[in-house]
Amino acid sequence: MFRARHLALTAIALSLSLAHAQSPQARIKIDTDRKVGEVHPYMFGNFAEHLGRCIYGGIYEEGSSLSDASGFRKDVMEATKNLGVSLLRWPGGNFASGYNWKDGIGPKDQRPVRPDHAWGDLDSNRFGTDEFLQYCERLGVTPYICVNAGYGTVNEAREWVEYVNESRSTYWADQRRKNGRDKPYNVKIWGLGNEIDGPWQLGHKNAEDYSKFALEAAKAMRRVDSSIQLIASGSSNFGPNSDWIAWNREILQHLRTEIDYISLHTYIGNSDNNFERFLATSQDLDERIEVVAGLIRAAQAGQRNPRPIHIAYDEWNVWYRARSNSEFATGATRLEEIYNYEDALAMGMFFNSFIRHADVVKMANLAQLVNVIAPIFTNKQGLFLQPIFFPIAEYGKQRNNMSLNALVTAPTYTPAPGRKPLGYLDVSVTHNTKENALYVNVLNRSEKLDIATRVDNVEGAVQPAVGVWTMNYDDLKATHTFGADKKIVPVNSTYTAKVEKNGFTYTFPKHSLTILKVKLQ
Repeated sequence: MFRARHLALTAIALSLSLAHAQSPQARIKIDTDRKVGEVHPYMFGNFAEHLGRCIYGGIYEEGSSLSDASGFRKDVMEATKNLGVSLLRWPGGNFASGYNWKDGIGPKDQRPVRPDHAWGDLDSNRFGTDEFLQYCERLGVTPYICVNAGYGTVNEAREWVEYVNESRSTYWADQRRKNGRDKPYNVKIWGLGNEIDGPWQLGHKNAEDYSKFALEAAKAMRRVDSSIQLIASGSSNFGPNSDWIAWNREILQHLRTEIDYISLHTYIGNSDNNFERFLATSQDLDERIEVVAGLIRAAQAGQRNPRPIHIAYDEWNVWYRARSNSEFATGATRLEEIYNYEDALAMGMFFNSFIRHADVVKMANLAQLVNVIAPIFTNKQGLFLQPIFFPIAEYGKQRNNMSLNALVTAPTYTPAPGRKPLGYLDVSVTHNTKENALYVNVLNRSEKLDIATRVDNVEGAVQPAVGVWTMNYDDLKATHTFGADKKIVPVNSTYTAKVEKNGFTYTFPKHSLTILKVKLQ
């Protein structure tokens, strides 16, 4: 009798436990009329710098059996296409501030070898402007060239546009033809320097001096090609002694009639091994975007026909292991960061923030493409895909969707003393009008809590067959390597929802990233 009673009580307890687990603890309320902005394809850009093995031994490896006749690694090109890269930024990064583009054109055997004063290496210049632009054409991606605003001059920037885009018979256009390219490349996206606010930067300037340079460079470059779009060097220095808000305010005030974007850079890390604090960095991302969006509006205030200006988040990633106390010491690490499962979850955090601000964030470039803080890692024999590869590729399928302002309520936590409480669920939602489908992107950043969530659509019935893409792995520190990059991978499935009043309940597992595809009737 005692055993039977014990089993009965156990069954009741288990039943109550399951019922509690299935009762909603959170809510995502979606209204397709609450539009934020289009998820621009450029949000899924990438970045290739002359640093470590990103170019040489990554993108480009002459003489390799894995390379084509142009020296481009075929396996890397295939992986890049699968990653869904839309836009590629080059040649840097810190490297750009010491780079003379003229060293990288003409016969390869006649190009000079130069010291890289940004990272302490040597550059053969065998991969230059023509190679980069041919690579972009082969991939079908939009090129983005960053000019030298550190040690460079206004005239060098102007001449670079002439070499690349001029259709008439001029000196630099004819040099391009002499080098084998008759028609212009028509590069439309140009950056006015890199991280000029950072004291580590070659040719570092204060905001006033940079604004003067950038204004004259913009005028000169547009006199060659008035159709180009320009990106000002916004904040990259968020250190305790920096005034990043003042920097952006002054740049926007001086350049508001000339630029199309202002850049932001952010790298994050988990050096104190606190998972939930690590994934709370969305507070910083959201704040930086919203502050700069306000500064853009302030700069445009009072203008009759203000020039539209957007944010280019053209460097972002997890980066904290392969770092040191100086640029040269960091360069010596070759920035070969090995990413783990929790870093893959951070990709969702970044994209959720960008998507929530799709009205102003119209470009974002993961740093970088291959080997250097990258989702693709090579050796002489092949490559493997790091765990961060998979969320990037999946989010890219939402390009051109409409971002929606969803109402989210969820259990909260305080990630650090003095910080505001933060919901465990980090959410963005997009609407594909052609498919009439909602994409509900949910990062559960709780280390221990599965969260049952009511997903409601305000107007219009939802179909019960819900597509589910999820990354959910027990070991937060698990990594990939050569020949073993299949364990931390996403799973695709179909969830049959019990739909009631245009909504259903779904439980998001602890420390997971999930994308629900919900068809509307």
